Amino acid sequence: MKHLLTAALGRDEAIALLDSAEDMHEVQSHQLKKLPALRGRTVVNAFFENSTRTRSSFEIAGKWLSADVINVSGSSSSVSKGESLRDTVLTLAAMGVDGIVIRHGDSGAAALTADWLAASHPQVRVLNAGDGAHEHPTQALLDAFALRRRIHGTASRGKGLDGVRIAIVGDIAHSRVARSNALLLPALGAEVTLVAPPTLLPTGVETWNTQVTTDLDAAIAQQPDAVMMLRVQLERQQGAFVPSVGDYILGWSLTDARHRALPESTVLMHPGPLNRGLEISSKAAEAMQSAVLEQVTSGVSVRMAALYALVAGEDQA
Repeated sequence: MKHLLTAALGRDEAIALLDSAEDMHEVQSHQLKKLPALRGRTVVNAFFENSTRTRSSFEIAGKWLSADVINVSGSSSSVSKGESLRDTVLTLAAMGVDGIVIRHGDSGAAALTADWLAASHPQVRVLNAGDGAHEHPTQALLDAFALRRRIHGTASRGKGLDGVRIAIVGDIAHSRVARSNALLLPALGAEVTLVAPPTLLPTGVETWNTQVTTDLDAAIAQQPDAVMMLRVQLERQQGAFVPSVGDYILGWSLTDARHRALPESTVLMHPGPLNRGLEISSKAAEAMQSAVLEQVTSGVSVRMAALYALVAGEDQA
């Protein structure tokens, strides 16, 4: 693997990453959370969008692997002075870094970064930490990792999510999390149903390897193994996609009543940050079924595995 730009991975490749994340997960129980795997390597977290979970977990992941980690934000970089993203990326690569983790508001920014580096700095690895409404591959991997551990427990290694039924609910149209999960989860054998208001379903969604419905109550009646609620991404929306907040809650929120209608075994998920009371009730978010904080913990393990796979790879030198 040269770069991680998309969640469109083969089953074996995805399971190998998840199994590596299992190894990395054990580090979190150590008193000294440190591995020498990336000693002498330098990773830049170039975040041109705000982030708490993704940026912090990539930073922790790099440091626990003993890499030198440098954080660059849009507001503190020369981009704020008018420098193009291309020039910023090539400048960072010219400093001798080994990996660039990039988060950007434009779809395709990560792939462009890899293309710009291909000729002059082919040794630099690129990890997509979210590009616009396009993809967020490590989020899909951590979601799969957390869910796999809930389903299979300590016997997760080597296993996919065969036959596991997952409903992904909410703002599908603007969600890079939904897109990446719709690519990764079926590759692992899961059966995915996308649930959203008609106005929040993207064009061409019928070609995705998923089922699609606008009826959340009908999806809940199918008793899915997991329900993943998505944040309503108001910052990416232009225009009124639902008549009102009240209408959205009535039709597509995981309310207390809908939570009670789910089996106790159903895993409740959310990529965060949560808009409590809008996408999910506080009671559901904090229920025993909730894997929200497990997803956060899983993010460090998965990002350690991704950094190790790319930056410590045999073809890195």
